Amino acid sequence: MNSLEKLKKEMLAMANPEKAKLMAKYFQVYPGGYGEGDAFIGLTVPAQRDLSRRYFKDLSLEQSAELLLSKIHEERLTAVFILVLKYARAKNEAEKEQIVKAYIESIKGVNNWDIVDSSAHKILGPFLENKDKSLLYDFLDSGDLWKQRVAIIATMHYIDRRNYTDIFIMAEKMLNHKHDLIHKALGWMLREVGKKDFNAEYDFLAKHYKKMPRTMLRYAIEKFDEELRRRFLKGEI
Repeated sequence: MNSLEKLKKEMLAMANPEKAKLMAKYFQVYPGGYGEGDAFIGLTVPAQRDLSRRYFKDLSLEQSAELLLSKIHEERLTAVFILVLKYARAKNEAEKEQIVKAYIESIKGVNNWDIVDSSAHKILGPFLENKDKSLLYDFLDSGDLWKQRVAIIATMHYIDRRNYTDIFIMAEKMLNHKHDLIHKALGWMLREVGKKDFNAEYDFLAKHYKKMPRTMLRYAIEKFDEELRRRFLKGEI
């Protein structure tokens, strides 16, 4: 039995059908829901992180990519935990490039918000920091909800380094997006900008907030003082 088979067997042994039902409901695994068609076995995130720490050295990059294409949600999330660990410990740019290649080639498995949010800013974000970022904008323009969220969340790496150019471009481009998972992601990233530079976030919001989806705005101003939040929500800025 190889390492991937051992990991899958261990995960199945930990399965909790009752928890799986609750998780399926939470992640909208129903017709028309954003998680439609997904499958859960009921593992907690801490359990998956523990498994990833124990297996990431033993699993090859090919096995990790295979796991990311699993039909089981927890296997895909564990796969990105493993890829993040591999990326963080990569010894050189060539190793990082291979990990990014595996991630991109298996991107259709990065198809729920927790899987996106656990990986985009830890793999694609840092890899593209000083490179051409056209891949992120291709994702943004793809019309695919999860690729769009990958592009947005990847910018957290740049925001942490006080570079807000890409998130401002993306937020402006996506003001008319229809899905609240994009509104939430953009609002969250704008809020992260505000943690680093309140004036930068304020100036962007003052220019665009009247056109923003309400959810995006609420997420963006969550940390503002109560009076300022009220003024934004009432259109008084």
